[in-house]
Amino acid sequence: MCSYRYARCLAALMLLCSSLVYAQKGADQINLNGQYVMAARAGQLGRVAALIEGGAQVDSRDRNGDTPLNMAAAKGNEAMADLLLQAHANVNLANIAAVTPLMGACFSAKPELVRKLLAAGARIDALDRVKKSAATYAAGSGCADCVDQLLQAGVAVNARLDNDLTLLMWAAAYGHENTVKLLLARGAEAGLKDNRGKTAADMARESKHAELAQMLERP
Repeated sequence: MCSYRYARCLAALMLLCSSLVYAQKGADQINLNGQYVMAARAGQLGRVAALIEGGAQVDSRDRNGDTPLNMAAAKGNEAMADLLLQAHANVNLANIAAVTPLMGACFSAKPELVRKLLAAGARIDALDRVKKSAATYAAGSGCADCVDQLLQAGVAVNARLDNDLTLLMWAAAYGHENTVKLLLARGAEAGLKDNRGKTAADMARESKHAELAQMLERP
């Protein structure tokens, strides 16, 4: 009887020890991933590389749902993005606001990073929570090279976005003349109207870009 109880106690102790070891490993992994996310946010390239080598999960997220690749793209940190892409980071993993790394690269106006993300399989049709696409970000930031790459990747130059806005309207409203010229050269229609009945020229004029509005109204 005593030996039976002893065996049961020993088995329970072994199970408890095993559970504690497993829990500690889980805690260590969480701590490792947390350090990795913080290092990525701070732009510490060497530290990030070491933590990935040490087992950090490349697609770990912060409280906003941002992965290190999201952070690098939004900040235009190409060296960090290169490292993460080499580590096979998910190029389509969006944050809580549904913003993808490609959108972030377009916002930060980094055409070379846009090219790399597209080559890695970034989707051009993804929309964020307010229904903006990567092309919307590119047109709004005035990155003509980014817009050009997205058009070459399959974005329709006259695509109707939320509220019937077009890329030309976005570029015109922010006064990005080079982007407007690129879009017109690629076949953008200046006469299209949004759901309020306004054209790209109207939006340029309302934003105090009179010369750009006049250019858009020329036949």
